[in-house]
Amino acid sequence: MNTRPGAPPGDGGTGLPARDLGLPPPAERGATVIPDRVVARIAVQAARTAQSRRAAVPPDRDAPAAPAATAVTRTGTVRLHLAMDLPYPTDIPEACARIRQDVSGRVAQLTGLEVKEVTLTVRRLVTAAGARRGRVR
Repeated sequence: MNTRPGAPPGDGGTGLPARDLGLPPPAERGATVIPDRVVARIAVQAARTAQSRRAAVPPDRDAPAAPAATAVTRTGTVRLHLAMDLPYPTDIPEACARIRQDVSGRVAQLTGLEVKEVTLTVRRLVTAAGARRGRVR
């Protein structure tokens, strides 16, 4: 079956409407379901990318732990919860807002789901590896 460029979806490249091919209407054909754990894995990868772009930890610092994510999907929408490390010092609210925006956009782009909410928990702030721990005099 050849597909013509610009051919409407569902026509199989024949140029005929789906109803002329004997296919049921789109609403009756079913839906693609993406499991929550798959959406969460996509969110983890997006968070890892956003973490390195938006809140990069310099090489002389402790390595941040990998981000973690959970996802709950409902009828074409998803709510995400992320947990990740951020460098210290950083503008935490600004970094979190940008990371949420990046993750939301990437998950929506890759899954086709509308991202309703992204909550982000900062697990720890990663400080300089050689930083002195103790009281400041």
